Amino acid sequence: MKNALLKSLAVSAACIVAAGAASAQDATIHAGHVLAVPGEGYLTQQTINVKDGRIVSIQPGYKSGKKGVPVIDLKTAYVVPGLIDSHVHITSENGPEGRIKEFTDSSVDTAFDGAAYALKTLEAGFTTVQDVGGSNDSVFGLRDAIARGAVPGPRMRAAGQAISITGGHGDVNGYSSPVMKLFTGTNICNGADDCRRAVRQQVKDGADVIKITATGGVLSNTSAGLEQQFSNDELSSIVEAAHAMGRQVTGHAHGKAGIDAALRAGIDSIEHGTYLDDETIALFREHNATLIPTVLAGVTVTGWTNEPWLPEASRKKAAIVGPLMLDMLRRAHEGGVNVAFGTDTGVSRHGDNAKEFALMVEAGFTPEEAIRAATVVASKHLEMDADIGTLEAGKYADLVAVTADPLKKISELESVDFVMKGGRVYKSLD
Repeated sequence: MKNALLKSLAVSAACIVAAGAASAQDATIHAGHVLAVPGEGYLTQQTINVKDGRIVSIQPGYKSGKKGVPVIDLKTAYVVPGLIDSHVHITSENGPEGRIKEFTDSSVDTAFDGAAYALKTLEAGFTTVQDVGGSNDSVFGLRDAIARGAVPGPRMRAAGQAISITGGHGDVNGYSSPVMKLFTGTNICNGADDCRRAVRQQVKDGADVIKITATGGVLSNTSAGLEQQFSNDELSSIVEAAHAMGRQVTGHAHGKAGIDAALRAGIDSIEHGTYLDDETIALFREHNATLIPTVLAGVTVTGWTNEPWLPEASRKKAAIVGPLMLDMLRRAHEGGVNVAFGTDTGVSRHGDNAKEFALMVEAGFTPEEAIRAATVVASKHLEMDADIGTLEAGKYADLVAVTADPLKKISELESVDFVMKGGRVYKSLD
């Protein structure tokens, strides 16, 4: 199935690439304002030299490029490193048809959907993403196709299927028993030993990172609550097995008891974190864990509480959880929690990822802190900071530009004017 998927994607790649990217990987860029290392302020009137898709130098002044190397004029623009979204679901988008598509679409169908969403995401300025939930064949196949240049899209680190307990947030819920039995995957585990098995299977299948559902969730069609679902022994076994195989673990978690238990078990990061409190904040800091807040998802589901296509159990949970997430982020920021930018896009619409920035600013971040969370912090969280996250010699030429200052108006990033990934231009000022 995976080979067929990649072959199908490759057939369409030429058309997509022609529409979305230039071929040059060498360039001289004249940039008026450059936020080379977010958190350290702008450099002005800089020349960025790019060779074979990587930055070879950043120099003050507008320098002449080598003969035959294209010069890109961004003198009137504000340039930032390529943006990073640490929580997406690249092969799906919630809506009225979402529940039935789980059963009518093949892995090839979802991968093609993912290819279209990936291009939207890239053109929105997000040159790297972490996908934390989707079918293994579709997500891993798309990741690999993008990596080898067959399909345009952001760099991807991918978890594939989230590991869950029977009846948990990551299981199949709300259908007839025969259907649920048929579609239950190897990601479902019960007991410490079985959870070790599930982790090892995900690594074998191609997971770059292990995602677990440490608590109940909003969009699962079950009234199983929002609190801890794995036992403490199961959580410890997952972290132990994943770390032994060189994989980080990130956990979907809303309820305080589930967040705290996951942090005590040594989990590397928490997605959402809705009910964190002062004790939880202290645990984040003690264990050097990262929060991916996904406030945009909370805002999105709050707007769905009267949608007839959303199951009743989910509508009730959305009405409770959604309005809490902005204040959660405010408390986490004030408490000194390490925060990486993440949106849960796929709940919200692909291409709208940058709307999270304004929510972060509303929660108390400065615009530069918010951009740093989506570059410097996120690149470290994804273990990719040697290659991305800042504009420095040796790193990929992943950069985004807008024509007005995002440090004065963060919403400028919601409509970027220029996108380069690996030296290739995917959106131009022209």
